Amino acid sequence: MAGIKTSSDFEFMLGNHAIAEGAIAAGCRFFAGYPITPANEISERMSERLPEVGGKFIQMEDELGSIYAIIGASLAGVKAMTATASAGYNYMQEGIEFAVATETPIVIVDVMRIRGAEQPTHADIMQVRWGAAGDHEMIVLAPSSVQELFDFTIEAFNLSEKYRNPVVVLSEMTISLMREKIRIPHPEEITIVNRKHPTVPPEKFFPFEAEEDGVPPMARFGEGYRVLYTINPHDKRGMITGDLEIYEKLYQRIIEKIIRNLDDIVKFKEYFIEDADIAIVTYGSEARAALEAVRMARAEGIKAGLLKLITVWPFHDALIRSLAERVKKIIVPEINIGKYYREVQRACEGITKVVSLPINRGRMHSPKEILSKIRSEM
Repeated sequence: MAGIKTSSDFEFMLGNHAIAEGAIAAGCRFFAGYPITPANEISERMSERLPEVGGKFIQMEDELGSIYAIIGASLAGVKAMTATASAGYNYMQEGIEFAVATETPIVIVDVMRIRGAEQPTHADIMQVRWGAAGDHEMIVLAPSSVQELFDFTIEAFNLSEKYRNPVVVLSEMTISLMREKIRIPHPEEITIVNRKHPTVPPEKFFPFEAEEDGVPPMARFGEGYRVLYTINPHDKRGMITGDLEIYEKLYQRIIEKIIRNLDDIVKFKEYFIEDADIAIVTYGSEARAALEAVRMARAEGIKAGLLKLITVWPFHDALIRSLAERVKKIIVPEINIGKYYREVQRACEGITKVVSLPINRGRMHSPKEILSKIRSEM
């Protein structure tokens, strides 16, 4: 943990720098990226900080090179991360598909921006879940503050290592380029999770034979364990197979290792939900305005509450249905055309009414705009 920036007091830090510091605190020692705004400060910070902690930084020729570079580093046993913005994330889908199929732990930061311009959006919310080809599950965390950018980057590495799955930190231009007070804990205060390694000799090791938790141990390149990492259907030895039954079981396990652990993976915060008649369900920067709107509504005698989603994917149907059974109506504010709303609506079908509150103008909702919707729906 040497070289980690620590303080017992608050610091004033740029959001993108907080991501870099969170990555280093989590044990990240390799970063590959390609320049793109508004994520450039992450690369710049990592290029300065990684050499200080014995890590490696490399600027790649493009985003596809970046994603495969961090996959290679991870297969060699190093915690690795890349960062990009919406347009760059598009180019990484092939690599993400490979990381899912080979169960390679990596962390990707996507700083969302509107198409071709430097303004905030939630337009990538479905891309980060469904963009990669093939059956898969994604783990995606949505910070709403600079402190959460730091904290959730650590959590992203922990989840990636624990479940051998790509994890996305879904930031936004507004938060990444914001400066706020944060506290970087001392190393002994930070929980760090590392991947499991084989406990048997190479000749007895099956690289894709899962343990009880559904996750196989992971060997490092160069230690005598010969592993074929392929996107093709493969058996527990890693050998390519045309047996469709083996293929089906492989992807059932890859998906179930996430789905069966929803309660461990999915994090959220509730505000004033206990007696709420109407609830806001949202994520990212919208949670900031939503919480203020809920407090304003409460001051007017309206029993409003907020469910702030920290983990936006995987989607926790039971969590949303439980909320729907407790309130008369749910409002979903988003900085897009109303995408995540459809998932909430699906989960609440036949239980309570769900109302979309989209804004697609390159800015977040104001508290007054959300309050106005609360009033009209009540």
